[in-house]
Amino acid sequence: MPLDPQVEAMRAERAAGDVPQLYTQTLAEARAADLASIQAAGGEVENVHHVEDITTDDGLPLRVYRPDLTGPLPTLIYFFGGGWTLGSIETADGISRKLANAVPCQVITVGYRLAPEHPFPAAVNDCHSATHWIAANADKLGVDPTRLVVGGDSAGGNLAAATTLLARDNGPALAGQLLVYPNTLYGSDTISMRAGEDPHLFNKTSVRWYWNHYLTDPADGQNPLASPLLAESHADLPSALVITAEYDPLRDEGEYYAEKLHAAGVPTTLSRYDGMVHGFFAMSGILDGGQKAMSEAAEWLSGVFADG
Repeated sequence: MPLDPQVEAMRAERAAGDVPQLYTQTLAEARAADLASIQAAGGEVENVHHVEDITTDDGLPLRVYRPDLTGPLPTLIYFFGGGWTLGSIETADGISRKLANAVPCQVITVGYRLAPEHPFPAAVNDCHSATHWIAANADKLGVDPTRLVVGGDSAGGNLAAATTLLARDNGPALAGQLLVYPNTLYGSDTISMRAGEDPHLFNKTSVRWYWNHYLTDPADGQNPLASPLLAESHADLPSALVITAEYDPLRDEGEYYAEKLHAAGVPTTLSRYDGMVHGFFAMSGILDGGQKAMSEAAEWLSGVFADG
């Protein structure tokens, strides 16, 4: 189908304003522009009963969003997007607030280290380390360790998938994984990747730019912790919701990953949003598709937590 009319309007506005692609800017400029655009498209900032910034014993920053519920609480550990290069706890603030209220559940966002200052596997190690620390400190954090889910969008989805691979063999036990248009394969040459050439949207040049910052050696792209699609086995991983967008270079590799999970016996829901583009999950303030995806994620999380 054609671009969703709301997406088309957003694209036209970017074209008319000659908004520069993030990959044409310095890192500092791109990081600031990424945060500003996400905040502008995210809609109203929802109030959450309790929001607190804490750190792990290793000094990794976390932000805790706790609804007005008595614990121990089902908890989503969320990894922000941004191609492992951009993004921060702040860029995931709107998503975290919405999910904490809608599920409802506790959400803990992880401030993992960014590339190129800290290339692969720093972000993966941070995300798994934080997940381990949260589970080990469940009593202090009001976490129900039997109802622990990891999730993220884009590179955050990649990190969530990689964290489940590590957790399968090294703990902690996880109940689910929420993967929103995740990167799953370095150097992918899929139909959706080849089609991703629009100069006013996230495109295949964007994808290459992020990977080039994340990996110091292209050979690292063959590591399943960078490319989860290449894992030797996807069995015994937690149940998954994989959300993709029709006009996203990463669409096919996200859907291939869902197929791999399903084939390995993992309960998996794949949901493609027609007419949508990469990043739409964080644009619920301007895109109805973003609102629908947020509602679907909240409903799926509620079901996973109810089963826990």
